[in-house]
This record gives sequence, C-alpha cells and structure tokens, in this order.
Amino acid sequence: MLVHVLGAVKKPGLVSLTTGARVVDAVAAAGGLTDDAEVAGVNLARVLADGEQLVVPHVGEVLAPAAGAGAGAGAGGGASGAGASEAMVNLNTAGQAELETLPRIGPALAQRILDYRKANGRFKAVADLMKVTGIGQKLFEGLKDRLAV
Repeated sequence: MLVHVLGAVKKPGLVSLTTGARVVDAVAAAGGLTDDAEVAGVNLARVLADGEQLVVPHVGEVLAPAAGAGAGAGAGGGASGAGASEAMVNLNTAGQAELETLPRIGPALAQRILDYRKANGRFKAVADLMKVTGIGQKLFEGLKDRLAV
C-alpha cells in the first residue's frame, strides 16, 4: 500500500508499506522524525490505510481537520492539540481502535463501519455513515462534528 507522508519527517513523500502497517512504520520509511517534530501530534500505533496522507506536525503546529477525501493524519491521524476524546476521526482511514474513540461506538459498530467501507469503498460524505446498519439520525447527530472524510 502507498501512504503520502508530509510534515516533520526527514524524507517527505510517498512510501510503500505492507498492509497493516502503522504510523511508526510510515515515519521510519520517510527517514524518521525531524528534530522539531511534535510527536504528541500523531498516534504512532495507529494502523494506516492505502492511499492515506499522513501529516506529522512541527512543534507548536496544530493540524486542522482536512476537508478533502484522502486526508489522513490531519483528520483523524491520532491525538491532535485537543484531548483524544475530541480528536477528529476520518471515516476513510480510521481503524477499529480509532473508531471506538467515538461516543457510543463500540467494537461491534466499529466493525460494521469497517465492513461497510470494505464492501462499498470510501465514504463520499460524512452523512454516508447513516448507511451503516445501526447508525441512525440521532447517533449520527452526536458524531458528525467529530467526523471527516
């Protein structure tokens, strides 16, 4: 799989990784962190998705959630300047554990989201989450401000 690594890494660009690779693997493939990398700005243990963009922030930099499809770390790449409970989650790149950080999303519902994404491809809009069995309007309303695609 290919991941686009940007920001506070020594060799930004595309890196080729095996399926199931984690952020720490992508950072290593990009030459490692620069001296001014904000390590707390990324979840090094998060599993990556093919086609994801991973942005490692510099010290003092707070990454805004990305609005476009294919954005990765900036929109759910892990901990941001806010606490983990407030971090944005990208429906197209999030793994099981990251989905479970959302309110009222447990292991079974997180797996249904992953299964839906596998069967139907990338989410085109945050509202597409309501196509997943078990996610209705009320649950969606409580999640939508924490989601990105």
